[in-house]
Amino acid sequence: MLLLGGAAPAAWADGGPVGGDLHVAQTLGDRELTVVVRRVDGAPAPVSVDVVGHVGTAAGELRLRVVPAGGRVFGETAVRVGGPGATSATLSVDRFGPWELELDDGVNTARIPFTVPERVTPAWERFTYGGFVAAGLFLLLALGFALRTGVGRGTVLAVAGLVVAVTVAVTAALLSSSVPVAAPPLDGSRPPVNMAVRAVDARAGAPVALAVDLTDASTGRPVDDLRVQHAAFVHLVLVSPSGVLTHVHPVRVRPGHYAATFTPGEGGRFGLSAELSRAGAGVQEVRATLDVAGDPAVSTVVPGVGPRQADGATVDVSSGPLVAGRAVTVAADFGGPSDLQPWLGMRGHLIIVGPLPPDAPVGAAAVAAPVWAHAHAMVPPTPGAVGGEPDETVAAYDPKVDFTFTFPQPGRYRLWFQAERGYRVITAPAVFDVPADPGGAP
Repeated sequence: MLLLGGAAPAAWADGGPVGGDLHVAQTLGDRELTVVVRRVDGAPAPVSVDVVGHVGTAAGELRLRVVPAGGRVFGETAVRVGGPGATSATLSVDRFGPWELELDDGVNTARIPFTVPERVTPAWERFTYGGFVAAGLFLLLALGFALRTGVGRGTVLAVAGLVVAVTVAVTAALLSSSVPVAAPPLDGSRPPVNMAVRAVDARAGAPVALAVDLTDASTGRPVDDLRVQHAAFVHLVLVSPSGVLTHVHPVRVRPGHYAATFTPGEGGRFGLSAELSRAGAGVQEVRATLDVAGDPAVSTVVPGVGPRQADGATVDVSSGPLVAGRAVTVAADFGGPSDLQPWLGMRGHLIIVGPLPPDAPVGAAAVAAPVWAHAHAMVPPTPGAVGGEPDETVAAYDPKVDFTFTFPQPGRYRLWFQAERGYRVITAPAVFDVPADPGGAP
C-alpha cells in the first residue's frame, strides 16, 4: 500500500504566480479538490484558503497547516469538506518568503508551496513620493521665512527647494510609464523530466494508489522545481483500453515524488500522460503505461459528430470540415443556461490523441501516438479583477465551448471535451476520422 505524507522532509519547490491567488487542483486520496490560496499582502498577515469540493467528494475533516521554509508548523486549523462547494479557512504568516500549505486527511498529506512576496518599491515611485514630501517641507519653510523676515534669502532658498522637489516628483511620475520592467531571469536549459509510475495490486473496480516519481534526465536527481501551470503541478491523464479518460492531479509528497488515487473501470494496459512545467522552462509532456488486472471493456463511442450522453448530461459535438493539415473549429455544446464554471482556470479543455489504429486497444496505442494535444477555451477577462483568475464559485459561462486545432496527420483521433457545471466535471468523448488533404498536403 502506498502511504502519502509520513516523515518526508520539507522541500521548497517553486510554486505558483507571486502576487496573485494560487489555484491548485489536488487529487487527495479519493477526493478531487481545488485549493485556492488567496493573495497575501504583507507580513505578518492572515492567509485565506478556500477548499473547493466537487460532486462525489467524501465528507470528512482536513487539517490545514502552514510551514515556513526550514521551520516548524506556524499555524493550523481544520475544515469540514463534503459535497460540492467551497469551504474557507484562515491561517496566518509571520514573514516573507517561501511557505508550504499542508493538507492532511489523516492518511494522505499534500504539500503546496506558496510565496509571501515582499513588495519592492521602484526607484521612480521613491523619487515621486519623496519629491512631493520634500516639496511640502520646503513650502512650510518658505511660509515660515516669509512670515518672520519677509522676502529674504531664506524664503528664496526655500522656494527654490520647493520648485526643485516638485520638478523631480513630476518628472519621475511622467517617466514612470517609460521605465522598462526588469524581465525575470529565464533558465531555458532545464533538462527534460523522466517519469516512473508505480502501483501495487492494480485491479479493475478497486481504488489504485499511484506513486509518480519524477527525475531529472541529466542528473537522475528528484525534480522539485515544478511550477503551477493551469492550476496544477502535474496534470495526469489516464486512458483505458476502451478509451475512457481519467484526469487527476497528483499531490506533492516530497521532492520528486507525487501521488494520486483513481479507480479503473476495466482491466488492461492504460496509457498515461503527464503534463508539467519546470521553473524557467516550458511545458513538458511525458508518458508511461500501467497494467491493471481485470477484463477490458468495449468502446461505445460512435465516430463522428452529434449528441451523446456524458456523465449524466447530453453533449452535442460539432466540427467544421476535417482535413489533415488544415485548421478546424470543433465544439462541444453542454446545453442549458450559461452556468459553466471555470475548471483549472479554463471554460473548457480538449484532449486529442492520435492517429490510432482503428481496432487496437486505445490505452496502449495512445502511448505511442504521434499526437497528444491539450487545448483550452479561455475564460473571458474580468475588468478590474483583483487576485487573478475567477474560481469555481463563478458559474456564468456559455455552455458551448469551441476550440481551433490543426490535425497534423490523417487517421483516427480520440477526443475528450471537458467542462464543469454544478461542481461536476463532464467528460464527453468523440472519435474523428480525419482524411488526408486531397491537394497533397500532409
